[in-house]
Amino acid sequence: MRLCLVHGFTQTGTSWEPVTARLRGRGYDVVTPDVAGHGRNSDACTDLWGAADLLASDASDAQAARSARDAVWVGYSMGGRVVLHLALAHPELVAGLVLVSTTAGITDDAERAERRRADETLACDVERDGVAAFVERWLEGPLWGSLPRERAGIEHRLGNTAPGLASSLRLAGTGSQEPLWPRLAEISAPVLVVTGERDVKFAKIGAELAAAFPSASVATIEGAGHAAPWEQPDAFVDVVDRWLTHVRQ
Repeated sequence: MRLCLVHGFTQTGTSWEPVTARLRGRGYDVVTPDVAGHGRNSDACTDLWGAADLLASDASDAQAARSARDAVWVGYSMGGRVVLHLALAHPELVAGLVLVSTTAGITDDAERAERRRADETLACDVERDGVAAFVERWLEGPLWGSLPRERAGIEHRLGNTAPGLASSLRLAGTGSQEPLWPRLAEISAPVLVVTGERDVKFAKIGAELAAAFPSASVATIEGAGHAAPWEQPDAFVDVVDRWLTHVRQ
């Protein structure tokens, strides 16, 4: 089975290395694309629909090489929002979704506008200060309080560019995203929603996400926060592996 792991904001596909090695050890075919505005796709300035189209294009190339029709898409944080757009725009590519520490968007107009202003401030910060200083401040945020520095993959994050991260914030940030909640019922593929035990905010959002799909399961990673796949990689891989075994039966 092919798994496509889609990273979060300031990461790249190589950020998944601790998880990728474990999944490949269990026999999975794993690919780790770079999202628009990040890594090798830093020059791709687009919104979430465009980011999903870019993943679809990369997936089609991979399918031609691997003779595979579809894959299970594992999206973390921002990557989860991207793969939700992929599942709606290109359902033929999606055999299943694993949504990790993510949301379908902000429904309240005022809250979304406030987030859009905050994203613009962050975009200006990275343009002014550069990637290294921005990443250091980003990782000081409350979401990463339980993520050890040695597991933050800073060396991978430094492979990004200031213009790429700024464009991602402005075009694909939660503040600029059209909320997808009314459309989640259109996604017929099986879904697993994963959150960290310590990530109270996204645990609540995750329960709401799961309830919005026709078919969804929920899993909690004990002892982990927002960055569950890196805080507890063995437990994360166990959860994904068990779910994949179940849905294939």
